[in-house]
Amino acid sequence: MGSKPSKRKPFTTLSLTFLSLTLLLIIFRSFRWKIEVPRKNINSISVRYPEWYRIIAQELAQKRIRVGLVNVNIETSEDIGSSFMQGEAEIVKVNFDRAADHIQWGHLFPEWIDEDNPEEQKCPEIPMPRYNDYGEFDVIVASIPCPIGAEKGMGIRDVFRLQVNLVIANLLVRSSFEYHEYEMKFVVFLGSCSPMWEIFRCDDLFWDDGAWSIYRPDLRRLKQKVLMPVGTCQLARPFAESGQEGWRRYALNDALYQPREAYVTILHSSEAYVCGAIALAQSIIQSNSSKDLVLLADDSISKKSLQGLEAAGWKIKRIKRIRSPHAAKGAYNEWNYSKLRIWHLIEYDKIIFIDSDFIVLRSLDEFFVYPQLSAVGNNGHIFNSGLMLVEPSKCAFQAVMGKRFTMASYNGGDQGFLNEVFTWWHRWPGRVNFLKFFGDSYDLIRPKIPMNLYTIHYLGVKPWMCYKDYDCNWDMVGFHKFASDLAHEKWWQVYDAMPKKLRPYCELSPRMDARIKKWRGKAKNASLPDRHWEIRVKDPRRHA
Repeated sequence: MGSKPSKRKPFTTLSLTFLSLTLLLIIFRSFRWKIEVPRKNINSISVRYPEWYRIIAQELAQKRIRVGLVNVNIETSEDIGSSFMQGEAEIVKVNFDRAADHIQWGHLFPEWIDEDNPEEQKCPEIPMPRYNDYGEFDVIVASIPCPIGAEKGMGIRDVFRLQVNLVIANLLVRSSFEYHEYEMKFVVFLGSCSPMWEIFRCDDLFWDDGAWSIYRPDLRRLKQKVLMPVGTCQLARPFAESGQEGWRRYALNDALYQPREAYVTILHSSEAYVCGAIALAQSIIQSNSSKDLVLLADDSISKKSLQGLEAAGWKIKRIKRIRSPHAAKGAYNEWNYSKLRIWHLIEYDKIIFIDSDFIVLRSLDEFFVYPQLSAVGNNGHIFNSGLMLVEPSKCAFQAVMGKRFTMASYNGGDQGFLNEVFTWWHRWPGRVNFLKFFGDSYDLIRPKIPMNLYTIHYLGVKPWMCYKDYDCNWDMVGFHKFASDLAHEKWWQVYDAMPKKLRPYCELSPRMDARIKKWRGKAKNASLPDRHWEIRVKDPRRHA
């Protein structure tokens, strides 16, 4: 017996049809929301916006966007979408001449410059756009050159890549410093080649899609970088000496900004440098510095030594040491990648790192105005990592840690590694980090040291490992290049001025005293011509 047809079927069919249409409308509206950016004079249904443009447009709300193109061919690039952005954004191609082929990296980063006549030092010309022709941009879209043939494990040193990065940075800064200090600016980097992280910080990465990335630069920090010379072919200059009136106004207006700054040193693997760190802290304090003093210490530093370091002025932070992957087991630099921990001090905007075999003779506080990475040249195109300004950052710490196994190090230690990570750096005067090194040409009695030094960096046998009476680097012919009684006296002047309660941390152990006597005896037997072995030692630290 058949069932009767339902009288509700037409109603059910109508309901399902209505429901289907409703779902289609919801899906359509959802799809439109994903691609639509509210704009004037454009049919948002009939066009497809690039994803990066949609993201930036949402951040800039209803503002009409002005886009500058750097090293991008607008006629062939599908990523720009000029055919549908013309009504929505003004697109301007930025023109500049490419740096001449004969300009090499070594021309930008020479080993030596005449620091006594800095105004006569000139860098090779790296062409920049005529900025007045372009005005203000909200977004710079750029393609970064990908240098080929770079040696594996070495940092990229490519002039055109640097030029493109500096063009972008200058366009952003120069289109903002006369307007609103914190106005929102973006950079879109197309392709897989990343910008130079020395200029565009990883902290400023706003969005990354793999095929393109968006940066929102900190304009204050970026301004500091574009004030720097194109390389170490000239000394770096602070704001007040930039010689450009617009930048001078910026420097004065920025006086209300008070960055968090500190001097930092590190002790790891042994207590051999505890005395040096105490003297370093006291020398900074004696220079009337107003900055914090922070010391990173691993588990090898005893509680007693930490008490002395705190009494000297250091704030102690415990760390785990980091092995240098390119150093031999048991080598002096086996654990000096521990220095990378300084990038983890994110409670500070800037720090000046100083090794513990320094003393400060004049305040270095004025050098905090410089950007990362600022240092003194060592030799060739490299800087000396014993004293340098860095800007702590979690992502920068992760980046340098991630590179430590793939980046080479010419000396197996942190200096070789950091020079591959930071190929673009800024030159401080040599007197900021005076290396106690005199080569083969020295006065057998009193090698001269320059006037107006900021610091002395004690290479060779350290002062606290010698007698007060003379620099024991004289006892070994191979160490004569590090010997200077004048520099030695400077260190002991700091010692004599520090509180007496700190002096026991600089005592000579019997083993250290025996080593000095051994080499004094060898110097006497060899009748070394400097005749320091004849000096009657009165240092109360010596052992009978």
